[in-house]
Amino acid sequence: MSIREISAGELKTILDRGGIVIDVREPDEYREGHVPGATSVPLASVPESLESFRKAVPVYVICMSGGRSMRACEFLHAEGVTNVVNVAGGTMGFAALGNGLTTGDQP
Repeated sequence: MSIREISAGELKTILDRGGIVIDVREPDEYREGHVPGATSVPLASVPESLESFRKAVPVYVICMSGGRSMRACEFLHAEGVTNVVNVAGGTMGFAALGNGLTTGDQP
């Protein structure tokens, strides 16, 4: 099983093209600052949220630095959801490149 992966730097281009991003961090982490447009699906709720990831296009999975999002991608692959792509470097990497984050509960 090979999980596709992009860098936090590549994510800006994906967002500009309208890509789907799902943030698997805890709700309080998400509220403190997330990638603009990212939807919150905490890691613990991924098993009951498979349909959020099952799309005809790639779904980019992000967390703080890339570890939890990779675990989510591995679980999803095992469940037959193979269109997911891990964002290496995560939200911290995205912000470190000078990209702004959104705060609050809304994408």
